[in-house]
Amino acid sequence: MLKHSRSEIALASGLAWTAGYVDAVGFLHLGGYFVSFMTGNSTRAGAAVADTSLSGFLQAFGLIAAFFLGVVAASVLRRVLNRHRRPAICLLSAAVLGAAWASTAFPEAGWLLAPGLAASMGLLNTVFERGGEVSIGITYMTGTLVKLGQKVTGALFGERGNGWHRYLLLWCSLTLGSLCGGAGYLLLGLASLGPAIPALAAAAAASWGHPDHLHS
Repeated sequence: MLKHSRSEIALASGLAWTAGYVDAVGFLHLGGYFVSFMTGNSTRAGAAVADTSLSGFLQAFGLIAAFFLGVVAASVLRRVLNRHRRPAICLLSAAVLGAAWASTAFPEAGWLLAPGLAASMGLLNTVFERGGEVSIGITYMTGTLVKLGQKVTGALFGERGNGWHRYLLLWCSLTLGSLCGGAGYLLLGLASLGPAIPALAAAAAASWGHPDHLHS
């Protein structure tokens, strides 16, 4: 993260807030399944096998598959676009999220909500790439917390400018987003997904003028 500019860190923090927000809404609505944290769903799939719950396994695996397809779709975009890849991915994520949310208005299409949310979050994880590798994970924070612990330890031993605050900001952003999403769902139900769509559109606008093609 030290190689990213302050504007990129701000964008990543905004996207992490949105991911935490959407994940909290999805988690509460789906009864304990995640739409952005696939490690948790992998564990749920294994637990469902142990409990001989076919429906639980299929729900967890379906979310994982949708998230994976979102990553693939975003990776294709990054390969075919020379410029404006970040805003394109953010806009596509917003469109998929909006379509998933809109599907709940039609009883026969309501099943699209869960995979749509997961695919939207999968798209976001390719916004920051360097050398073909994800340089900032947006929806998962285990690695971020490990890095934070290492950087804080380094700072305690006299290292200066090691960027520990960047990792803390990213984790705090996702956590705050989850708190807001949880509160929003308790107050508004699925209507609380609404703010996440303009948030992603705003992220696309904020990243429009950034030459992300130079850093990929």
